[in-house]
Amino acid sequence: MITLGSKRPRRRGQALAEFALILPIALIILLAVFDLGRAVFLYNGLTNAAREGARLAIVNQDASLVGQRVQATTFGGSVSNLGGSDLVRYRMSTPNSDPLLNATCSPITVGCVAVVTPMSSWSLIIPIFSSIIGPIDFQARSELPIEFVCPNPSIPAYALSSSCPKQP
Repeated sequence: MITLGSKRPRRRGQALAEFALILPIALIILLAVFDLGRAVFLYNGLTNAAREGARLAIVNQDASLVGQRVQATTFGGSVSNLGGSDLVRYRMSTPNSDPLLNATCSPITVGCVAVVTPMSSWSLIIPIFSSIIGPIDFQARSELPIEFVCPNPSIPAYALSSSCPKQP
C-alpha cells in the first residue's frame, strides 16, 4: 500500500522557538565573559601601573611625575586618584604594616618605603546589570624602598625635579 503523506507529527516551529528561548541566555553569558575579561584586564593594568609608579618613586619623588607615569602605563582604564595625595605615600620602613597607620617618612630619606596605590572604576557593559551593580572600584598597591632622594636641594645637580636621573 502506498501512502501519500507521512504520519509523523509536524514540528516546523520547534527549533525556532527553542532558539528564541536560548538566545538571550547565551548572549548574557557571552557578555558576562567579556565583562570578566575586561575586569581582569583593568586590574592587570593597575598592578602594572602601580609597579611602574613605584619604580619611578624610589628614585624621583616628584608626585606629578609619578602620576604621569602611572597614567601612561595604565591600560584598560584611567586612574581616578591622580591629583590626590593618596596615589603616592612615603612611610617608615616597618615590615607588614599599613601605610595609612604607619608614620609617614618626613623628610624622605633612603630607607623609606614608597607606596603607590592607583585606583580605577569599572562598570559592566550589560545595561540592565550595570544599573543594578553599579561601578566597581579596583585598587592596586606596590611598595619599594627608596634608593635615591631626588629632587635634593643639598646636591646642586639634582636640585630640580627635571634634573633627576630618572624621568618618565
